[in-house]
Amino acid sequence: MTRRARLWLFAPAVAGFGALLVWAVAGLPDFGSTEHRYGYLINHVALPERHMTNAVTALVFDYRGFDTLGEEFILFAAVTGIVLLLRQHERERGRGQSDSTHSDVIRVLGILAVGVGVLIGLWLVAFGFVTPGGGFQGGVAVASGVVLVYLAADYRAWSRVGRLGVLEPLEGIGAGGYVVLGLAALVSGAAFLTNMLGPGVAGTVWSGGSAALVNWFAALEVAAANLLLFREFLEEYIVPLHGRGS
Repeated sequence: MTRRARLWLFAPAVAGFGALLVWAVAGLPDFGSTEHRYGYLINHVALPERHMTNAVTALVFDYRGFDTLGEEFILFAAVTGIVLLLRQHERERGRGQSDSTHSDVIRVLGILAVGVGVLIGLWLVAFGFVTPGGGFQGGVAVASGVVLVYLAADYRAWSRVGRLGVLEPLEGIGAGGYVVLGLAALVSGAAFLTNMLGPGVAGTVWSGGSAALVNWFAALEVAAANLLLFREFLEEYIVPLHGRGS
């Protein structure tokens, strides 16, 4: 199919999608104008029932944990699809070294920023049931911190950190661990994803019970998925450019 034919097929599709998007957004209530009773209820029951001071994370990983399982597998499937599209069977690894950072100041500060970024991400995950944060936000923060390795050093340093043999199993463990916790509850005779460890201690990292484990598995999957995406896009678009320029 020619490029012009593809554009003729694409134009009506994107026009229809745009019209639906405008229609959907135009029908939304003004920001802050609606206070739903569901939010009011969660705000009042999350602390006494679940010992979680962050009602949003309590909703995501406890009251509606099954919905979050679906969201996690949407991310898993999307990343898998992108990786299959971008990955080539024969790809040269580590081509070109013109992407290295020559400034010692940038390298030192960048490597320090890696530690700070990963630490902040882990804090967001650990205290997700106490303060704003959680597995999704913390997982993105951890991935962003690791990505700084490439920006502060070079591709060779990044390739040692973002290895497929590490990232792919971690993504699978993150997605599969969520399901295993739900199945463990079923085996014990309770409902899927029932909190089996009790509510924990409010205001501490021990709040949430087994929901805290769900939170950590989600963080692991989100971090690994984002790093896999970065790796594939980096090797598809950036590394070949440096290889041609070297």
